[in-house]
Amino acid sequence: MASKTHFTVTIPSIPGHVGGTITCTEPAPQVYLLTLASPPDNRLTPPLCAALLEALDRVEFGGLPNGVLVTTSAMPKFYSNGLDLQLAMGTPGFTEDSLYPLFRRFLTYPMPTVALVNGHCFAGGLMLAMHHDYRVFSGGERGYMAVNELEFGAPLLPPMAGIFREKLSAPVYRTLALEARRFGGKEALEAGIVDVLGGWEDGVMKLVEGRKLTTKGKMGVYGMLKEEMYRGQVALLDARGSEVVKAPVLMEAEKKRKVEGTRRVKAKL
Repeated sequence: MASKTHFTVTIPSIPGHVGGTITCTEPAPQVYLLTLASPPDNRLTPPLCAALLEALDRVEFGGLPNGVLVTTSAMPKFYSNGLDLQLAMGTPGFTEDSLYPLFRRFLTYPMPTVALVNGHCFAGGLMLAMHHDYRVFSGGERGYMAVNELEFGAPLLPPMAGIFREKLSAPVYRTLALEARRFGGKEALEAGIVDVLGGWEDGVMKLVEGRKLTTKGKMGVYGMLKEEMYRGQVALLDARGSEVVKAPVLMEAEKKRKVEGTRRVKAKL
């Protein structure tokens, strides 16, 4: 597909992550494709979140005609492997200063957004995709979608869990969270996690043209409609200060609960 290149945003490197780029092209009129290239698996680090927020600003405020925004990965195996958990836990304010603002920006973006999921999409990566309006899966047999916090022992924080409550049925959310099931493309389509199976032409462009998505943001209220539609999730993402639920606090509370439970049982023996 012939594309016009508009800009490239650099993702600075940090210890443990090589950084990379986000490139904006226009493969079709008013269809803006952001391609994430942060090897090996597009982890949602603070620099990547900041670069992606900058790219979203440049599409909205950089003089481009209103249209449709699509994200995908330059790595054929991964759309995004989610957070670097150790980095996220060790970076003060990471969720409320980097991750949640990114989720909110996508959720209320003033034009239609499409995640072209071309490979594995796990945990925070799936959360990012779910904050888009639509999801197209092109991974074939190469990719799975999962919320696998169960497997590495991390709680789901309210702003992370909320998007699944908003957009998926309760049984599907239960399967994602409490079974850590990996959904292939066909399963994800049946579950409503993705909207379309296909690549660029038979997936993204068919969706864009069939729903006339390039016209939806022209009246200037598209983002406002989404903000009202998802007001509960927006409120969770906007929480600050004492309202922010942090993973260490939850883990410490769970530790205390187990200690107290053990004490109660032993006292009765």
